Amino acid sequence: DILLKPILEAAGKDISHWFDENRQDIRIEVDQLTNCQRYHTPRGRFAHIPPLFPRSDWCNAFGTPWWRDPKYEVGCLTAKTRNVRIINTLTGQEHVIEACSEETVNDILERYLEHNAHAASYTWKYNEVPLKMDRTLEENGIVDEDETFYELQMEPDDYRQSILLYFNDDLTEL
Repeated sequence: DILLKPILEAAGKDISHWFDENRQDIRIEVDQLTNCQRYHTPRGRFAHIPPLFPRSDWCNAFGTPWWRDPKYEVGCLTAKTRNVRIINTLTGQEHVIEACSEETVNDILERYLEHNAHAASYTWKYNEVPLKMDRTLEENGIVDEDETFYELQMEPDDYRQSILLYFNDDLTEL
């Protein structure tokens, strides 16, 4: 179907620029020919976008347009990501995890389990202070310094904050 072409061309890419952040809808523009508002679709009209002129063959009985249907939602766009080094003090292993600014330490722990299945049996600390697992890195005092490093023309990867994991002998695994 020709109306799927713009969507298929954008598959796997960020299409947030198609949407008006305030209206939570496809961007609109004023058509120069008709002087009427229409959806802004620079890559061509796509599924659930009405044609510019009235047409008897356009069916609008589809209900909710795909961009408002939660079943097509892949995830939320984060405000910012950053890399955090996680060091297991028992084994000395280091892993770098990319974390969203909205993620709690528990969310990061869930993704870290692929590196250490017993990560929940550790105390997570930053600057010798145990982290509150239900809070974000910022809320735990781990400030994102990427912008400062950029201004100072320093490589942020060379000065990445480290979370230290201390093993708790909690006897959860026998």
